[in-house]
Amino acid sequence: MKQLDHEKEAGYIIESKKRCIELGMKPDELRVPKNIMSELTLAEKKEAYKEILEVVRFFSKKIMKSLEGTPILIVISDENGYLLDMLGDETIKSTMAQAGIKTGIQFNQDHMGTNVVSLTLKQNHPVQLIGKNHFHEFLHNSACYGVPFHYTDDNNLLGSICIMTAQILHNPFFLMTLTTVVDAIERELLLRKQNHKLNVMNQIMLSKTRNAIIVTDINGKVVDFNEVAEKISGFKKEEIIGSVIYDSPITGHFFKDVLCNEKSYEDVEIRLKNNNKEEYVCLVDIQPIHDENLNMIGAFGQFRDITERYLAEEKYNYLAYHDELTGLPNRRYSKEILNKYINNYTSQSAHMALIYLDLDKLKMINDTFGHSKGDLLIKEAAIILKECLNEDDYVFRVGGDEFILLCFNIETRQQAAELAEKIINAFNKTIIIDNYHLNITSSLGIYLYNENPTDFENCLIYADNAMYKAKSNGRNGYVIYDPILKESYKDKLTLKMDIEKALENDEFMLYYQPQVDIKNGNIIGVEALIRWMHREKGMIYPDKFIPIAEETGLISKIGEWVLREACSQVKKWQNSNLPLIKVSVNLSVQQFLKSDLTEVIKDILSKTEIDPKYLELEITESMAMEVDYAIKILKELRNLGVRVSIDDFGTGYSSLSYLKKFSINYLKIDKSFVWDIMNDESDANIVGTIISMAHNLGLEVIAEGVEDKDQLKFLQQGNCNFVQGYFFSRPICAEDFQREFYNLQREFKKKIK
Repeated sequence: MKQLDHEKEAGYIIESKKRCIELGMKPDELRVPKNIMSELTLAEKKEAYKEILEVVRFFSKKIMKSLEGTPILIVISDENGYLLDMLGDETIKSTMAQAGIKTGIQFNQDHMGTNVVSLTLKQNHPVQLIGKNHFHEFLHNSACYGVPFHYTDDNNLLGSICIMTAQILHNPFFLMTLTTVVDAIERELLLRKQNHKLNVMNQIMLSKTRNAIIVTDINGKVVDFNEVAEKISGFKKEEIIGSVIYDSPITGHFFKDVLCNEKSYEDVEIRLKNNNKEEYVCLVDIQPIHDENLNMIGAFGQFRDITERYLAEEKYNYLAYHDELTGLPNRRYSKEILNKYINNYTSQSAHMALIYLDLDKLKMINDTFGHSKGDLLIKEAAIILKECLNEDDYVFRVGGDEFILLCFNIETRQQAAELAEKIINAFNKTIIIDNYHLNITSSLGIYLYNENPTDFENCLIYADNAMYKAKSNGRNGYVIYDPILKESYKDKLTLKMDIEKALENDEFMLYYQPQVDIKNGNIIGVEALIRWMHREKGMIYPDKFIPIAEETGLISKIGEWVLREACSQVKKWQNSNLPLIKVSVNLSVQQFLKSDLTEVIKDILSKTEIDPKYLELEITESMAMEVDYAIKILKELRNLGVRVSIDDFGTGYSSLSYLKKFSINYLKIDKSFVWDIMNDESDANIVGTIISMAHNLGLEVIAEGVEDKDQLKFLQQGNCNFVQGYFFSRPICAEDFQREFYNLQREFKKKIK
């Protein structure tokens, strides 16, 4: 997750960091634990904490089971911060061990800096430290959650239990789970403490216990039955006293085993439906009662109501196999189901089809209207898909905008095609979400199992290959898998891996397209456009690799490189006495939404030593649809002194009323309107309206995609300010631009006349 909900640090975290600075700690250093128990002391401490650790471990394993598949480490400390136990992911354990963190060491703020164990114990309440909440940088990729636990009868602090995982897996669910579990731990510890302090006969006299109590004599006759037992069983005390417990279908055999064989039962989980048809889940302890001469005189049973916790665990288990938003089974469940049909081959398996479905351009809807609208659209899509399939078919949600459909009785490609057309047509309608009229399409990849039987992973790969082919064909369609698609998938995968190396190998380069003053032909700036000179494939244009970079998350790194390179180049041109011009750089959505965008740009401007007014940042309309965030960021950027333009204006969902709130300098008219202004009256009217509106708001207008003299004249007559396009120049490399600058300037002045 992005580090949003914890950006505003709690006061005690800020104070902890200040303390680290006062003690002379450095964020980039690796602190080694100073206080370490000897093996003997650690063994003695564990022995003293034996029963406490037993309880905490029991519930910690419950946590790990409910989060199975998620890499977490659970750390248990005593009240002084000494680690007594570590359970969970071995990789995280190994990483911690390299930092000297193991059982027996003490988490002390003055030695170890800001850490979750020390803060949890000091604050004595739940604490989370996410990423940069930690003082030391080696913990910035970590997410840590801690909750203290006590003897609740005297509020005596016993220690802490903490979850550690990767920052990208941060979820408030971890802290909620930990808090719930600690509540159960404290209840169990209190019960055990009471058992140690009181003898059995004293316990059964406690009228305020939360547990149901049943006491029998040596013959199994019930002699005591408290109020909680009445509630859980649904029987009145007078109905049960004097009856023989052996007759109970629920607990009779337990009591009989205790009274006849002197056995004891502890923490036995039972589910029951009581006399009022209410369902309960209890942990049951049944033990023999002895007199002072150790003669057995009866049996004592207590029933702890864990129904609420059980239902919570049931919910966690449900969520482990289901998507929380739609209620559909998830990817993990899809693996189990598909493997069942693959491993137990039947006629159903022979005629099944796996469909990988992607909702086209859902990201654009999320960016424009917000994720809440996108979530409602996903729920509507789930309903549509279920309505398209038969009762025995499955729909799984496996990602943000991705679904897997497992369909049976698909014997031919024709049947698969008919089903695909049915699904595509089902989405061919306007969906109304909170008064917004939204349209969405789908791309489907279909894999027919009987054509090429294989395992689960390859089934997904083949369907995924076909789906990506459908998207590359223009979306809103389907492709049935053919083995030739495997090669194209490999090409895409290779390109994805090559992008990661391209930055290291300095394979990216910038081309520059001049921007021209429409009145005098002067070059007033350039737009920086990225190219990839692949070592084997040669020149690759951005439409081929930018979508892949966005998928992999590398787009932010590439975007920062473009900013740095463009600013450096402007400085080089200025040093070579070229006229002062601005450079325009496109920001990606991921860059714009990063919380440190302003600081990154400020740092680049400082290091390249260019005046901020010579940098123009281009954002798209969809980026500005989160209005409050856009207003804040655009204001910060303008305060730096950089210029801002809205790119491809007219193609998105902008509300013109917002433009006057944004701190921008330019509107860029999308080339799709410019291309047809001489042939399409609507486009001509749109362009004229945009220019007039922009001028009324005090903005200047840049028209891109100008390719001929007629388009230029139209824009001159409409009082457009600046133009760019092939009519003036294609994008050219930095060296050619510098060498030909004055020739280009003379040529442009002629074309303007």
